[in-house]
Amino acid sequence: MSSSYKFLAATSCALLFACGSEEAPTSTATPAPEPAATESVAANTAAETAAPELGSFGIDLSHQDADIKPGDDFFRYTNGRWLETFELPASRSNYGSFAVLGDRSDQRVRTIVDDLASMEPAAGSIEQKISDYYLSYMDVETLNELGISPLLPGLAALNEIETREDLITGFGRAQIDNTASPFGFYISADRADADRHQLTLSIGGIGLPDRDYYLEDTEEFIKVREEYVAHITRILDFANIENSAEKAEAILSLETQVAEHTWPRSQRRNRDLTYNPMSYEDFKAEYAGLDWDSYFAAAGVQGLTDLNVFYPSAMSPIIDLVNTLPVEDWKSYMTYRFITDSANVLSEEIDQEAFHFYSTVLNGVPEQRERWERGVARVGSLGSLGEAIGQIYVQRHFPESAKAQMDDLVENLRTALRQSIEQNDWMGAATKEEAYKKLEAFRPKIAYPDEWEDFSSLDLSRDSLFQNAQNVREFNYADEISRLGEPTDREEWGMTPQTVNAYYNPSFNEIVFPAGILQPPFFDPAADLAVNYGGIGAVIGHEMGHGFDDQGSKSDWQGVQRNWWTDEDRANFEALADALAEQYSAFEPVPGYFIDGRFTLGENIGDVGGLSLAYRAYKMALNGEEAPVIEGLTGDQRFFLAWAQVWRRKYREDALIQRLTTDPHSPSEFRVNGVVRNFDEWYEAFDVQPEDKLYLAPQDRIRIW
Repeated sequence: MSSSYKFLAATSCALLFACGSEEAPTSTATPAPEPAATESVAANTAAETAAPELGSFGIDLSHQDADIKPGDDFFRYTNGRWLETFELPASRSNYGSFAVLGDRSDQRVRTIVDDLASMEPAAGSIEQKISDYYLSYMDVETLNELGISPLLPGLAALNEIETREDLITGFGRAQIDNTASPFGFYISADRADADRHQLTLSIGGIGLPDRDYYLEDTEEFIKVREEYVAHITRILDFANIENSAEKAEAILSLETQVAEHTWPRSQRRNRDLTYNPMSYEDFKAEYAGLDWDSYFAAAGVQGLTDLNVFYPSAMSPIIDLVNTLPVEDWKSYMTYRFITDSANVLSEEIDQEAFHFYSTVLNGVPEQRERWERGVARVGSLGSLGEAIGQIYVQRHFPESAKAQMDDLVENLRTALRQSIEQNDWMGAATKEEAYKKLEAFRPKIAYPDEWEDFSSLDLSRDSLFQNAQNVREFNYADEISRLGEPTDREEWGMTPQTVNAYYNPSFNEIVFPAGILQPPFFDPAADLAVNYGGIGAVIGHEMGHGFDDQGSKSDWQGVQRNWWTDEDRANFEALADALAEQYSAFEPVPGYFIDGRFTLGENIGDVGGLSLAYRAYKMALNGEEAPVIEGLTGDQRFFLAWAQVWRRKYREDALIQRLTTDPHSPSEFRVNGVVRNFDEWYEAFDVQPEDKLYLAPQDRIRIW
């Protein structure tokens, strides 16, 4: 089985959580997209033999702020003391429950890598490749001696660009190098036939997080643009590029013009707008201003018969920019991006410059993470050797009993969703039948893949970090290109087992839960039943809910993008979705910066729907019995507290502003407060009254699923 390093973006998967890296990013031109079902198994018997990791029943009540009324701010009622006392590590833009588990996973991976290195593994073995790649990253002395020299052949090739024909070839080559150009593509399941692969062509390549950073004249964004020009200048100076300051201004101007034609974020996630299939011959006729045969030949693509155009209205304007802006400006742009996209495999000086801009300026993070942490992230990620490490990880750290419990819990949530579909009064019989088909076809993947990626053809050594990184890129790219003309692989995973996250893949109609997330506070076999349902149960419900959110609902049970709704039912659904979007658009996490309720709609539907399904499943699991009162808390109270505990998280303000601009997830505070205020059961559990700040009148509470 193979694994694509662009899998998640390529399949428009809906992640539970947007993971942030404190390393300088390597941007590309592609668009950005245990207890079981019964009480006897789920909680009480487990609790007899083991203590929960958190508190006496699965929730750490020491983090609460009892001075805050639950109905005024449930997020801070649950997490307020922690928010007040916890100091963000200097190397983090944010920190919370996900980061705690991520750190635990990193420590475990570090131990695995150290163990492999101490074994002196056989040449060519996967153990040798893992340890040598890591050791090459840790060899800072050699990296500092080399400086920018590993890039000299690539810089020389860019310097030879003289004509627009040369530019087109350079743009194609950039795809192989996984660096920026105004065009980029990925290969994924065809939305009209999920059993075949299709190439999707997009535009991109801007160096700032979103078009708003170029086009909006807020004080924050003006400052960022000034810092960006200074950063570009310093990066070009590392390569002794003449007139670096002047060229930096030209690069910002070029990227600004590209950004003007980049779609707003709410349009970019609209599956109807971004699926525009056409034959290759028709494509070349429609966008004849560029030599596409040369572009794809340089990118190593052969035999292309059809493709999907992600941004059709933007293609011609970007082609015009390629044909009218000075070739020298495009050369400068590609040179800058080649250096900065390679910075984290070069000397400390170059790496630190990229970190300063992308992490300190954009996210307010003053310090880099420790070298070993960054090395673990590089070697252990998807698109690197993460799946090979993951195979060892699950052998050491994942109990098989947890997989069976998760299977049962997923089936309980499936039953809850079926009941929700049956009982809702806004969907007609014909649409419900299609929804049932999709629900029954949901395929859960738990903990780790059944087949593992083969790295036998990948060559790695401890001699050159840059060459290792290039070999990994080329290995992944060759795998991606080989997919054209081949059937899709439904066994493929878009995350490593050690990842603390989850996702829904609409093309395969699958929900995926890596081993890394199956830990407290999400899942603890010894925890109270209510806590596990408010944690991992709601996560399962969230991912199931993505199959029926504003975009996931556009694909059917086979993963085919088509309208399976009646017009009346779709209108009813959209009316509910619009009301939820309006709720979230009123939230202002940072003065002057509001949540974009349309952009975050899918995730908000997933959160509200997921918690609703988890609550229904929790009540089913009680088998008609009353939940016990534990430490003065009812079962319903523990359920909602568990949800709030999962989203405990603290941000730096710069990072939060960036996430409001780029992240389809609402900030954690509103993944709690924005959700629970729509639940009648929450009002009853915590005696929330009309004078409380989170209070919504009953007719204004939204429950879609």
